[in-house]
Amino acid sequence: MASSDALEREERLKSALWYSIGQFVDEECFNNNLNATPQFIGALTELVYTQIANSARDLEVFSKHAGRKVINADDVMLLARRNEALESILKQELDEMKAAEGRSEPQNQPKKRGRPSGAGAGPGKGKGKAKQ
Repeated sequence: MASSDALEREERLKSALWYSIGQFVDEECFNNNLNATPQFIGALTELVYTQIANSARDLEVFSKHAGRKVINADDVMLLARRNEALESILKQELDEMKAAEGRSEPQNQPKKRGRPSGAGAGPGKGKGKAKQ
């Protein structure tokens, strides 16, 4: 029963996506004096749905890797890291949202990453300073 509910929900989501993409494509075709077939809209819908599913899985993995159960803006920025234009748009939006909330990060200081200070000060395993 649960599997049938999940399949039904997925089909409803695909139908809603197909409708939205169809509306967008129709408007663009009308504005640019072009024509798009229903097969094109169906193929574009499948492509967009697959991309959304892959992005969702990546966001979940990033969040889990960070030890969190909730996806946050850092995960989204990590997802956008290979698309410079998208990354800059998202960064600008994030900065505007933080400014509206009254909490902005200093612009010149990058985020600290890695181990907390003092950790790893002693000798350990792996690559490190060569013994002298």
